[in-house]
Amino acid sequence: MIKIGTMIGDRYEVLERIGMGGMSDVYKAKDHKLNRHVAVKVLKQEFSENTNFVSKFRVEAQAAASLMHPNIVNVYDVGEDNGVYYIVMELVDGITLKKYIEKKARLSVREALSIAIQACMGIEAAHNNHIIHRDIKPQNIIISKDGKVKVTDFGIAKAATSNTITSNVMGSVHYTSPEQARGGYSDEKSDIYSMGITLFEMLTGRVPFNGETTVAIAIKHIQEEMPSPREYVPEIPVCVEQIVLKCTQKSPDRRYHSMAALIADLKKALMSPDEDFVQIENPDEAMATRTVTSRERKEINESRNKEATEGARLKKNETPQKPKKKKQPVYEEPEEDEEDEDEEYDDDSRMEKITTLLAIIGAVLIGCAVIFLVGRAVGIFNFGATSAQVTVENVTGKSAAEAQKILEDLGLKVKFAYETSDTVAEGNVISQDVQGGTTVSSGTQVQLTVSGTAPASDTDTIPVPDVLGALEADATATLTRSGFTVTKADGYSDTIEKGKVISQNPVGGSRAASGSAVTIVISQGPDTGSKNTMPAIIGLDVETAVAILTENGFLIGDQKEMSDDTVPAGKVCYASYTAGAAVEPGSTIDIGISVGPKAVTYAYQEAVASPADLDPQYKEGTECTVTITGQSGTEYLKTTVRSFPITTVNLHGMADPAGLITYEYTVTGEATTTTDEDGNLVTVPGTTTRQTVQRQVMFTSEG
Repeated sequence: MIKIGTMIGDRYEVLERIGMGGMSDVYKAKDHKLNRHVAVKVLKQEFSENTNFVSKFRVEAQAAASLMHPNIVNVYDVGEDNGVYYIVMELVDGITLKKYIEKKARLSVREALSIAIQACMGIEAAHNNHIIHRDIKPQNIIISKDGKVKVTDFGIAKAATSNTITSNVMGSVHYTSPEQARGGYSDEKSDIYSMGITLFEMLTGRVPFNGETTVAIAIKHIQEEMPSPREYVPEIPVCVEQIVLKCTQKSPDRRYHSMAALIADLKKALMSPDEDFVQIENPDEAMATRTVTSRERKEINESRNKEATEGARLKKNETPQKPKKKKQPVYEEPEEDEEDEDEEYDDDSRMEKITTLLAIIGAVLIGCAVIFLVGRAVGIFNFGATSAQVTVENVTGKSAAEAQKILEDLGLKVKFAYETSDTVAEGNVISQDVQGGTTVSSGTQVQLTVSGTAPASDTDTIPVPDVLGALEADATATLTRSGFTVTKADGYSDTIEKGKVISQNPVGGSRAASGSAVTIVISQGPDTGSKNTMPAIIGLDVETAVAILTENGFLIGDQKEMSDDTVPAGKVCYASYTAGAAVEPGSTIDIGISVGPKAVTYAYQEAVASPADLDPQYKEGTECTVTITGQSGTEYLKTTVRSFPITTVNLHGMADPAGLITYEYTVTGEATTTTDEDGNLVTVPGTTTRQTVQRQVMFTSEG
């Protein structure tokens, strides 16, 4: 342990210890060369004596020193002083994310996402410089008092790779990736895994895996399935849950490919928490057994027919060659075998010709059918019949039931096909084979491709209750009692009050398979443009205001001191948005910090008149000391003159609005003549006295 007052590197004076870790102690120090406070991380003795570790430590710390980013604790210097190895870093006035989570039990979704975005931006900057952290955890993320999130300890984990789980502190193994736990290769995706565990802890207030030993916890990272954060906090949005699960996949290939991709999803979750947009890739999916859709089956059959036709054509054009005779045993008769082979070849040749002929006939028939159908659609083969013409409406994006009703009301026939979609909600129309705006004959069939899988037959379906306008709890109960599962989404409505159902899919009155999901959209009241409401922070202390803004999904911008007559010093007196305003999530909020009322100063630039009008005994030309003082007793001027008025007085910056002008001078009385005892006339000089008079004066405000 370094003693307080020790000078490190003839430059850094140790002031106090501010932290302890598994490998080092952290001290607040003063950099006498640049006259600023810094944090000095000093390696513990057992690591300083390991030459291999020290060598790696120097290389990695120097690499980390090249990083300059607002979300990274910057490294200023690396050095050694009499066997003491140290790193000099930016001193951040704040607390670790670990302590912040402990203080609040768990963070709100918006606050967790805002912190995660800033931390990931710092990590991304390091990855872009080919620096892997390898020890991402809440203890290595600092939240400053002004709301900035900074990641620290870059580069040190790699130097400590040889000292893995057995020598690592208990806190790190809770966040280590499976590949790190195995002692294998680690890269950017290891940091993504650890960031996912950190986000899990922010959201739930706990780590996903725990145990009595570091080895037990590491084994859980390798073997056990990652729990969902929604198991502990059900109100966490599905997209946020999926972000955590994608970050913490056992296989690195299934995680986010980069920090940039993770940041993009975090920002989207912050802006649109109700969307389910996160896709977890499975590299083994192509090898998995799955059900072939009707569309895929049709494509396979068409491909197979095409290959058969092409193969028959190629065989027809080939010059037939007899197979080579096999070497026969002595007791067999080769002549008979040769005849059999010739007959077999002739049979194959005849079969090929028949197959080719059938393929040609089939192609001709299909061509005729296509020509007939196209001609009929455009009116060539109407054979004198007339039918009503209708204009097809565009129904893409609508629910299948609604689209079917619209088209059937126009006199059209509807056919459904189904396929999965990542962009269109299940049960809604992805596309239609006759585009909206097209004029066709009444009775024309329109095929609608619907997102999802084909429904069961009507004998396996049950009616869907109509829950439009019902309270969320009542709608959920009704659908559950009817045999359906319920999924929920939020929406906005100017007419449906908050908490009631705006829409449902499938619609009420339609039929769906028992146990299938019915999605209900719950009103959140009038749409404010998907913006957040600016909280009221005027009059709050800075730390509380920053916490509230962060929790509401905002970033903290500039913090400036300013005068304010109504807000006490140290409190927030200004924000760049007024309370109650609708503001885009993720916006930067500038705040002002009151330093109290603006100081008003006063000036005096008038001539100082003679004291003769106050005291007739004063004789012009008599030496006089003139003093100007404020009502607080502050002396602003003191001078001695023999003539008045004084016209050179020019006082500024006085704190008092009024004061006194004090005159001090000597007054000598008139000489008198008397007769002494001998009868002689004697002149007696006048007596001299020190006289003081004062004049009250008002100063002029300087604004």
